[in-house]
Amino acid sequence: MMSRLRLCCLNLPSRSLAISSSRRSFVALAKSSQTQTVRQRKMSSLSVVSTPNAPAAIGPYSQAITLGNIVFVSGCIPIDPATGDIVPGGIEEQAEQALKNLGEVVRASGSQVSKVAKTTVFLKNMNDFGTVNGIYAKFFGDHKPARSLVEVARLPKDVLFEIECIASL
Repeated sequence: MMSRLRLCCLNLPSRSLAISSSRRSFVALAKSSQTQTVRQRKMSSLSVVSTPNAPAAIGPYSQAITLGNIVFVSGCIPIDPATGDIVPGGIEEQAEQALKNLGEVVRASGSQVSKVAKTTVFLKNMNDFGTVNGIYAKFFGDHKPARSLVEVARLPKDVLFEIECIASL
C-alpha cells in the first residue's frame, strides 16, 4: 500500500505521460499513437555505470551513478583509457581527452551528450578559459548545458582540466 500518492500528467504533442510516485517507487505510463509502455523502478535504486572506454576511477568512487532517470558522472580527467597515462600536450589535448572520456561514460549510462543538463569544469589556470570555451563549444555543438567553471589550485595527477556532469536518461 502506497502512502502519499502523487499523480502528474503532461500532455505533449503525440504523447501523454502520467507518473505516480511514493517514497518507495514510481510508475510511469508513456502513451503514444503507436505504443504503450509501463515501467516501474525503485527511486532509491542506485546503479553503477562502468565502461572500459573511459579510464577507471583512480579512487574509491564510480565513473558514474544513475538514480532514477538522472546520471551523475564523476570528474573526468585527461587519461587515455588504453594506456592509463595522461595525454601528452597542453590544455587543448587535455580538455579534448577529458571531454571524450566524459562522453564515453555518458553513453555507457544509456544517455547521450545532448541530454547533459549541467557541467562543472575545473581549470588549473583561468588564463585557459578562452581555449577551453572553444573546445567545450565544439564538443557540445548547439547543446548548451548549464555550467560552472572554476579555477583550482591543483587537480588529480596535476592535470590542467577536469569536468563532471549531470545528465538525464
